[in-house]
Amino acid sequence: MTELPADLRYAKTHEWSKQEEDNIVRIGITDFAQSELGDLVYINLPEVGRQLTQGEQCATVESVKTASDLYSPVTGTVVEINEALADEPELVNEDPYDTWLFAIKTDNLSELEHLLDAAGYQQQIEA
Repeated sequence: MTELPADLRYAKTHEWSKQEEDNIVRIGITDFAQSELGDLVYINLPEVGRQLTQGEQCATVESVKTASDLYSPVTGTVVEINEALADEPELVNEDPYDTWLFAIKTDNLSELEHLLDAAGYQQQIEA
């Protein structure tokens, strides 16, 4: 397993969040999540323009083993999806921390403070 990037925040449901400029937060899944799922074959992402609430189910990843729901780590509006994943969902398996799924313009950056830091997430996945 790769080392957890310290500049990300982590949800207990295995999504990572990266704060960018203008209240944009990029969302992906962790290396732990993709390794548990196995080879990804399909990713159903939320539509651009969709309003999401923190903790709301908003996407699905399907692998050769199972399907898993993804949850929004922050409240806001989906402003972008990673179009490349429609044809190449395996990009997430190859590089989970550089392959984002979708981006949200959040109304409240302080919600990121309620997510786990790298050490906290590491403790969770080792428990």
